[in-house]
Amino acid sequence: MGLAGIDPITLLAFAGTAMLIELTPGPNMVYLAVVAASQGRKLGFAAVAGVAIGLMIVGIAAALGLAAIISASPTLFQVLRFGGVAYMLWLAWDSWRDASEPVQDVASGTAGRIYFRRGLITNLLNPKAAVFYVAILPSFVSPDAPLMSQTLALSVVFVLVATLIHAGIVTLAGAAQMLLEDEKRSRIIRRSLALALVGVALWFGWSTTLSQP
Repeated sequence: MGLAGIDPITLLAFAGTAMLIELTPGPNMVYLAVVAASQGRKLGFAAVAGVAIGLMIVGIAAALGLAAIISASPTLFQVLRFGGVAYMLWLAWDSWRDASEPVQDVASGTAGRIYFRRGLITNLLNPKAAVFYVAILPSFVSPDAPLMSQTLALSVVFVLVATLIHAGIVTLAGAAQMLLEDEKRSRIIRRSLALALVGVALWFGWSTTLSQP
């Protein structure tokens, strides 16, 4: 047996599933691209760290059974859903408002903590993360090994896969900073990214309505 009693083939299948899910455009992908393109890679990686911690916290909650409670409770699900949509809309407004300011090349400690916190909150307010752990993860759990250790192990695999993909997004989007040297072009691109984040927030609200318990 492999990690935490999970068959290696099952682990690979789960990692592949996680990769496909994370490659699907969603809140994390667009938000991280916005941060990296407008504020630089250092702040983008700070946001990636916040996203990773947020996903891991939800994974631990799943191991403890809390994610199942959230998934089964329409009230809790709706609170998280509307909270997540509102928070992403606020982030979009913040990006739009700051579009006229110069692009930051170096992340200060304070700025890094801000973007880390934003990445963390975005995922803690994402009920689809809880739905993933409840609806998809159990398919890869074996009845012959402890449930909690398997859930935690699969959560770690998911977070690692997600973090690698998110880091790649930040690396690629960070290259767009060269396009932002012209002030007018910078304002147009950054506000376009802010509008894209608004679109993702609205899509997120609609898609989670379809998947609500």
